[in-house]
Amino acid sequence: MNQQTTGRAGAAWALVITSVAGFMAALDNLVVTTALPSIRESLGGEMEELEWTVNAYTLTFAVLLMFGAALGDRFGRRRLFLTGLTVFTGASAAAALSPGINELIAFRAVQGVGAAIMMPLTLTLLTAAVEPARRGMALGIFSAVTGLAVASGPLIGGSLTEHISWQWIFWLNVPIGLLLLPLARLRLAESYAPGARLDVPGTLLVSGGLFGIVYGLVNANADGWTSPTVLTSLAVGIVLMGAFVRHGFGGRKPMLPMRLFRDRGFFGINVAGMLMYLGMFGAIFLLSQYLQGVLGYSPTEAGLRMLPWTGMPMLVAPIAGMLSDRFGGRPVVVAGLAFQATGLALFALVLAPDASYTSLLPALVVGGIGMALYFAPAAGLVMSTVRPGDRGIASGANNALREVGGALGVAVLTTVFASQGGLESARAFTDGTVPAVWIGSGAVALAALVALMIPSRRAAGMQEAAGGAAEAHADEPVAVPA
Repeated sequence: MNQQTTGRAGAAWALVITSVAGFMAALDNLVVTTALPSIRESLGGEMEELEWTVNAYTLTFAVLLMFGAALGDRFGRRRLFLTGLTVFTGASAAAALSPGINELIAFRAVQGVGAAIMMPLTLTLLTAAVEPARRGMALGIFSAVTGLAVASGPLIGGSLTEHISWQWIFWLNVPIGLLLLPLARLRLAESYAPGARLDVPGTLLVSGGLFGIVYGLVNANADGWTSPTVLTSLAVGIVLMGAFVRHGFGGRKPMLPMRLFRDRGFFGINVAGMLMYLGMFGAIFLLSQYLQGVLGYSPTEAGLRMLPWTGMPMLVAPIAGMLSDRFGGRPVVVAGLAFQATGLALFALVLAPDASYTSLLPALVVGGIGMALYFAPAAGLVMSTVRPGDRGIASGANNALREVGGALGVAVLTTVFASQGGLESARAFTDGTVPAVWIGSGAVALAALVALMIPSRRAAGMQEAAGGAAEAHADEPVAVPA
């Protein structure tokens, strides 16, 4: 097929391709959680190394997302989307073949590189392919699909681990990736951003800064908070992140222009998303192991028992979309974060070595409702706060900050877990999990307060109108025939 697909058919193909790609990338955030006991039994490793099987992916994903968006803007979004998808698919196969825990961690990091190139371009490609009148619905569907992937990771990972093997949580990506590659080449239109420039100094600063902070947190309990390695890692990480922020204010075309955060809506939805992922990722990392290691469920049983949480977005997301259309995205996001914080608090109240599943059910349902209410309008809110020419970097920034939150969540909550409990017994595991989940609940509650900064729909509409149509047209991406 040598001709660019246009109209509704092109938009439908773009929605399918980007949603499936986004599902794969989002799924791999948490698909390993219910497989961790099996991975530990098969490959060995302590809690710190198990953390890195999650954080190696989320960290490389986070720090390279904005660089991936910039690469697409400069060299072609479809071309880089295909590159990222190829790397992600190949690294998935390599992870499945890993002979040891260190090799698995390394290939998880390469997976994160592929996802970082692919993921930010999904929203940009989708936004360019869908006419403005239908863009809100398309972004809502995309957000619901990726949100479902994050939520269903434990169930899919548990089922594959128990009924086939843990390696199949990675093999699953291979046939899907091989199917998407020709479809994306034939059905997506190529586009560029005028004047795009790569920010190598910014990439190095944010990569080094985040790695230093997460490395210090992950190793704090094993080495001690006052050990030279941990103190140096945290100090260097903080200094580099400070330099990255300064670079964002004064650098020439920085990868993350700090001017974007002057918009209350952009600041509110991005910081809220980072805090939400911090609380949710860290909690799911521990709760999925609690269901197996403490309550004695198999991987599949653990995934199924999380279904009221993971499956709720399928029921609530359409309702959340209608509520968002009627009342605006802000109240729906705030309500979702409040529900999520409440769900985690309910978990913390009832967790015990002999807790019944019935006692956990209210927390699962409330948390699932909150997740659905948050994910449905989130992407639309991000895209509504920036000019068309900034959508690529806004998509990368939003995904990056959420992934940063996820990596920090696993590191922070596991650090709390290790300081208050451990893996020695069911009682020790519960003693460590309860305070960690309370901190996760507090982080999501803070996210709800931050989300109140997002302007109301009326205020956002007035602001968008004031921006002027001329600027929007000037910044639209340049489409190139396939």
